[in-house]
Amino acid sequence: MARFPSVPDNPQLAHVVHRFPKGMRTLCNLHDEILREHSELSIGERELIAAVTSATNACDFCFDAHRRIAQAFDVDVDLVDSIATDFGRAPLDSRMRPLLAYVIKLTQTPARVTDRDAEAVYAAGWSEDALMDAIFICGLFNMMNRIVEGAGVVPRPNQPVMDAGARAAWRNRSYAEFAEAAIAGKLS
Repeated sequence: MARFPSVPDNPQLAHVVHRFPKGMRTLCNLHDEILREHSELSIGERELIAAVTSATNACDFCFDAHRRIAQAFDVDVDLVDSIATDFGRAPLDSRMRPLLAYVIKLTQTPARVTDRDAEAVYAAGWSEDALMDAIFICGLFNMMNRIVEGAGVVPRPNQPVMDAGARAAWRNRSYAEFAEAAIAGKLS
């Protein structure tokens, strides 16, 4: 049985959004603002941060979804997987490592984030705006992970590697469009 009797067994996010639309448009608009509007961080880097936050929280649905979306924006899925498996050994460049370390620490032990953590991000060449964007993404996905896990959303099994057409479709898709289609019951 699903956590909510009115939602199908093995629910997808679209089922939950359709059944409980309150706040979902606003939440998806926030996704678009944080993940798609102008930033020093590329869209792929922002999706990577979403995937890393979700992996840190062991939220399989969000990890898989944002791993795949990051791939659509030219992030190597093997890199994403290596970060999720063993961050210390992941083949990250010196610029990305302190930013992702900040996000992981903020997710695991938020009260232990220090000025030194921020200084490491700046020393790697990131601006204050980039750090704040990473913090927003981390916060958003900590919330999304709890919504998804609390509602019992399950990952889709055996998702194929995205071909060029699927990657192009993701590049042109907004989170707000997802919300509208899900609320209207046009997704399953």
